[in-house]
Amino acid sequence: MFDFFTTVSADKARNISPVTLAFVGDAVYSLYVRQRLVLTTDYGTGELQKLSSSKVSAHGQSGLLEKLLPLLTEEETDIYKRGRNAKKPTKSKNASVVEYNRSTGLEAVLGFLYLTGRYSRITQLLGEE
Repeated sequence: MFDFFTTVSADKARNISPVTLAFVGDAVYSLYVRQRLVLTTDYGTGELQKLSSSKVSAHGQSGLLEKLLPLLTEEETDIYKRGRNAKKPTKSKNASVVEYNRSTGLEAVLGFLYLTGRYSRITQLLGEE
């Protein structure tokens, strides 16, 4: 049986491909943004989707990263750089290469924090939004 909140050690998470960490981090960030919007606004689903898309986009994440970079620990910065510099299997249609790479780095950090069970750290970082 699979437990949804299964965590792994930091060593094991560091051995996961940064692109795979970003795959998880993308979902973590998307869920965070959606839950925050639903619980703090009274918009319909169309408006929620529009607001969510603007934040979850590579462009939106790249902007958020400006605020977060100085707050990252050494370990998180290392994960960010690995994600940013990783060879990605796809290209972004709506963002520059720099924005796409930076957003992948941010998603890798979020994926790492989620998989290692550091939920309060995710909340702390994303609370800077």
